[in-house]
Amino acid sequence: MNAVKDLLKSGGTAIGASAGLATDVAFLADSGLDFLLFDTQHSPVEIKQLAPQLQAMRGRPAVPIVRVGENRADQICYALDLGAKGIIVPMVNTKAEATDVVRFCKYPFEGVRSSAGVRGEWGEYASYREYMDAVNQQLLVIPMIETVEAIAHLEEILSVPGIDVLLVGPSDLSINLDVTLDYTSDTYRRALERIAAACKSAGVVPGMYFIPPGMDPSEFVSWGFRFFTLPWDRWAKDGVRQGLATVRR
Repeated sequence: MNAVKDLLKSGGTAIGASAGLATDVAFLADSGLDFLLFDTQHSPVEIKQLAPQLQAMRGRPAVPIVRVGENRADQICYALDLGAKGIIVPMVNTKAEATDVVRFCKYPFEGVRSSAGVRGEWGEYASYREYMDAVNQQLLVIPMIETVEAIAHLEEILSVPGIDVLLVGPSDLSINLDVTLDYTSDTYRRALERIAAACKSAGVVPGMYFIPPGMDPSEFVSWGFRFFTLPWDRWAKDGVRQGLATVRR
């Protein structure tokens, strides 16, 4: 029902890519990526505009994940009703805010999500209650940690039941740590190590919204991070070049 959640539960690493309104999502969703991430925080895209893109992903291996602009029940509900299987919420700084993320994502009685009928690809069920329970169990709930305040409340945030991934916002975290975009600084490295250790203790997967330029994704995996996006265009170009190289001309 949610291949990314199953992958993370088994100890694997989920790798996705960013996608937008102009992206050929049918191609990417069949490319081997685990998920496609649609951003509505830092892009000129409204959540409901994503309907055709998420529809194009139906029946394909990659999982659709949406980052909403704010920690609001209506934005989260819009994304879920379109068929998102994961919700990313930015700037979650306290336990109370993390609790709201989970509440807004899940149907009663684990949360307060409004019902609009069966939405998304979650399998076949004998009753609507079974469907809601399955969604509550399989949905990926992903708050973002991006500030010094969030790090101060790290263990409290991670104590909230229902969080699957704690996602670092690399740029904002570096800015708030006063090492702006200096991803190799000791201050930044210590913060990531603390986040990874706290997540391990809490049984939550640590993730990076993106891998900073010039850094090796495998290094982050060695620190314990198991969820991130990577740029795919270079891989696609390499594939085209390899294909052309097989043609005698």
